[in-house]
Amino acid sequence: MILLLLAVLPAFAEGTEKGRIVKMLPLFLDLKGHDAISPSLYDRDAYQAYLHRHTNDISAIRFDILWQVKNPSAAKYNLRIELQGIGAGGKPTRRMLEQEAQPPLLRRWNSLVLGGADYKNFGELVAWRATLWRGDQLLGEQKSFLW
Repeated sequence: MILLLLAVLPAFAEGTEKGRIVKMLPLFLDLKGHDAISPSLYDRDAYQAYLHRHTNDISAIRFDILWQVKNPSAAKYNLRIELQGIGAGGKPTRRMLEQEAQPPLLRRWNSLVLGGADYKNFGELVAWRATLWRGDQLLGEQKSFLW
């Protein structure tokens, strides 16, 4: 009887919902809304370095999140990004971006943007934390080194 119980328990455990954030990419956007000049990853990284040095050419920051859920339910999912920065006069700033997301079949990219006056008032980005939620349950997170 015990052997049968031990054989059946892992099957029930596999049915539980598991989610995670696979990757989070913060990307500067120029005045035209572009993160790169061409589709090349090398060019994207070079253009991001250029924008980092020339802050007057930046109009927004886009956060691209790759996430997945194993055994998704019909419930709604939320992606949330918490940001910490340094604003005018060296004062700390905080901001939260949130987006409702549909469950992916395997993995899905979603983007959240901090732009316009919100970006200008936020100041320099210091740390970030990206989280995946189903209702009040935290399914996954990824955070920057300084979080």
